Amino acid sequence: MTTNRLEAFSDAVIAIIITIMVLEMKVPEEATFEALKPLLSVFVSYLVSFLYLGIYWNNHHHLFHVSKKVNGKVLWANLHLLFWLSLIPFTTAWIGENHFGAVPMALYGFVLLMCAIAFTVLQNVIVKAHKYDCSLKIKKGTTIKEMISIALYIFGIILSFYNHFIAMLCYIIVAILWIVPDKQIEKAN
Repeated sequence: MTTNRLEAFSDAVIAIIITIMVLEMKVPEEATFEALKPLLSVFVSYLVSFLYLGIYWNNHHHLFHVSKKVNGKVLWANLHLLFWLSLIPFTTAWIGENHFGAVPMALYGFVLLMCAIAFTVLQNVIVKAHKYDCSLKIKKGTTIKEMISIALYIFGIILSFYNHFIAMLCYIIVAILWIVPDKQIEKAN
């Protein structure tokens, strides 16, 4: 099976996730800048989540650009990733509505961590599906970038209960780390 159908489905799901997030943003009743102040946490949470979804969409594209075939394990690993990505609108809305409260921030970090794990699982399953294909030059094992990301997610989750600004900063730093796709995937393109 080729990757076209899986890519199209994943693109559609990510587009829907982004749409759901933006529809969760409520327009203020008053036409003043003051009316926007209470929505600052909603907008910041949306912005960070939009960035994450863009990064996953971009890296997913690059990953499947170098993949030539899909098997059942790849399909399930991709659904696993999409499941965790689909929880981002809920956690985004929760942290926005509760002004970065401790429990919503911790759950947000947990969902981001699970997205990262799911993407790594997907990548590893794809590599195994291409074990005899020399054109797929994706690494096996954990990189420094991945270890730093996992550490920052865990720190962010813990720090959510002490300082939500630093917790969000941990999540933002991870996003910044991944804005540029994995160099090994880029080289394979």
